[in-house]
Amino acid sequence: MNIGITDNRFGDLDIHLQSGGITLIQLFISSCLLSNLNAFGSSLCSQRLPFLEQALAKVNTSDPDVISTIISRFSDIPKLKAESPYHKMKIIDRCFSRRTIEEIISSLENEALNKKDDWISSTIQSLKKASPTSLKISLRSIREGRLQGVGSCLVREYRMVCHVLRGEFSKDFFEGCRALLIDKDKNPKWEPSRLELIRDDDVDRYFSKIDDEDWEDLKLPPRSNLPPYAIAKL
Repeated sequence: MNIGITDNRFGDLDIHLQSGGITLIQLFISSCLLSNLNAFGSSLCSQRLPFLEQALAKVNTSDPDVISTIISRFSDIPKLKAESPYHKMKIIDRCFSRRTIEEIISSLENEALNKKDDWISSTIQSLKKASPTSLKISLRSIREGRLQGVGSCLVREYRMVCHVLRGEFSKDFFEGCRALLIDKDKNPKWEPSRLELIRDDDVDRYFSKIDDEDWEDLKLPPRSNLPPYAIAKL
């Protein structure tokens, strides 16, 4: 088993991966796939993971350069396929570093005007087919996650998924399931139907703690086997 290691060398590629699906199912699956896409980072054999964890636990720093150097000692650079999006990194960084989904799509459309590229065209098409709500909350989650530890990220993702499954703010998850899995017409009717109809406070609600005693917040077990400075980095 190989696990892909991604870092800041790959700019805003993660936003593209998580925002390119047609439903929230695909968006969340993309988040999981990101950790196993060898084409976008270093390939790390699972047998080396215990040694990597030990090496990381020994350093009392969160400096990205130091961490990246340690990871590289236990990893190999995979052979990239010709169609790998890694070869599109300049375009990805230009477009997916934009502040909003609307600006990302607009930037891609400008790229398409200047250059005929099947990847750009298919990416624009995928984004425009996706649930506007799912695009907004996925982008927010990715941006916030860059500044948080693993524990905070898991809590944030858990709350987001719970709100999606409850369907109290949007039924797009169920509509996506209907269009892809039940009726299979591949013609979902999103609500709201356009990005501009979704306000910032609509997105905020997906990251709030659920006010319902039947829906407990995620509580992670303590990592007592690690020294305090290592736990602080998680």
